[in-house]
Amino acid sequence: MYFPFFRYNRSVERRKEWFNDEDFWARYAPIMFDDAHWAEVPRVADGVISLVRLNQYSSSREEEAGSLPVRSARGGAEGPRLLDLCCGFGRVALEFARRGFAVTGVDITETYLRTAGEDALHEGLDIEFIREDARSFKRPLFFDAAVNLYISFGYFENPQDDLVVARNVFESLKPGGVFIIETLGKETAVRDFGRSEWFERAGYTVLVESEPADSWAALTNRWILLKEGERFEKVFTQRLYAASELRRLLQEAGFSSVEIYGDWDKSAYDERAEKLIAAGVKG
Repeated sequence: MYFPFFRYNRSVERRKEWFNDEDFWARYAPIMFDDAHWAEVPRVADGVISLVRLNQYSSSREEEAGSLPVRSARGGAEGPRLLDLCCGFGRVALEFARRGFAVTGVDITETYLRTAGEDALHEGLDIEFIREDARSFKRPLFFDAAVNLYISFGYFENPQDDLVVARNVFESLKPGGVFIIETLGKETAVRDFGRSEWFERAGYTVLVESEPADSWAALTNRWILLKEGERFEKVFTQRLYAASELRRLLQEAGFSSVEIYGDWDKSAYDERAEKLIAAGVKG
């Protein structure tokens, strides 16, 4: 029997920024993490594995060639070590654990981590979940790869904190390790910009209003939920990076090379890009 490890670190309470709001994440979870997001997880995992050049299946030829170690599908400490930073409900963490990776998921939202831990326990997956701020978590020379997915980069009030996170990840990776960030690129945000949108989801009527801030350095979003006479509202800001800016940040953090893509199929980040994916390699 495998039991998920859940560790609580009080450093997450050092600042009261908008994302340190458990009620917000609980209330908005069905809206932000719908079935479509769950359905795409295997494709995301395939893309990550391709970018970090890890194979979850062992063979004597790979071992002779010096490939990274692998483990069985149910987990164990001998597998390639993956850090899922801002892991949320553990969608990606669980998928990688199923594929044989030794996964550590880090997030600040306790309810999400508990849900992820219960799912891992139900599937018999051995995953370490830690409640900690990404600005303080680091484990030197421990991980083979790290990911920050689903537009969860750039939430901090101080832009320098993004660099702190990148440096923490750099320090936590082994030589040759890869850090992958998937986010909303400034170029695609401008291309697809709309000031307001209505839609129905999870029993709610949802209004999303967006406004560029600081000359497109960020996007301010206002989410309003309406259901059975009740109204909930949250305003938050997401920092936007152009591809060149994100590459420069990762290089400043220490990564020796940074590749940029427009989707998980390694397509170019051009006018047709679906997302901004950056893959930094620790030399």
